[in-house]
Amino acid sequence: MATEVIKKNGQREPFNPDKIRDAIWVAAQRTDLPDETKDEIVERVASKVIEMFEDVDIVATTEIRDAILEELDSVSPEIANSWREYEKNK
Repeated sequence: MATEVIKKNGQREPFNPDKIRDAIWVAAQRTDLPDETKDEIVERVASKVIEMFEDVDIVATTEIRDAILEELDSVSPEIANSWREYEKNK
């Protein structure tokens, strides 16, 4: 599994799979989906994304973001749209 993440500003920090789950959860909270559905989607997408980076040592946050959105587009476009809407407004 990836051990290090390179952030947009070039800083490096340890890879933390919980941050992936947390980011997806935040986007899910801005939807009207039932909580149980949100939980299932968060776990499904997070597990898939974490698995994608099993064979690399270092990954960029932009790669993680792109992988999350690609997976959300196929699993829950509603959550993917919530994520993009938040990014557009921040």
